[in-house]
Amino acid sequence: MAEHLHIVFGGELVTPSENVFKDPETIHVVGIFADRKSAYDAWKTEAQRTVDNAHMRYFLGDLQQLMDASTQAPEAQD
Repeated sequence: MAEHLHIVFGGELVTPSENVFKDPETIHVVGIFADRKSAYDAWKTEAQRTVDNAHMRYFLGDLQQLMDASTQAPEAQD
């Protein structure tokens, strides 16, 4: 099976209604995972750990999409 990477990261947001980090230099990178289930489990753990802070938010991202997009010809990226 081909590798499909995912990333889990999070931090404090300026306001809970927008996905803008208060201090991007303090973003917590939980890790990079080779499957979605492992990434989801890590995301869920961090989200539950910080549930009492409305400004803390964790995200699960698909690194494979970024990697695929970076290999496309510039005119194909829109």
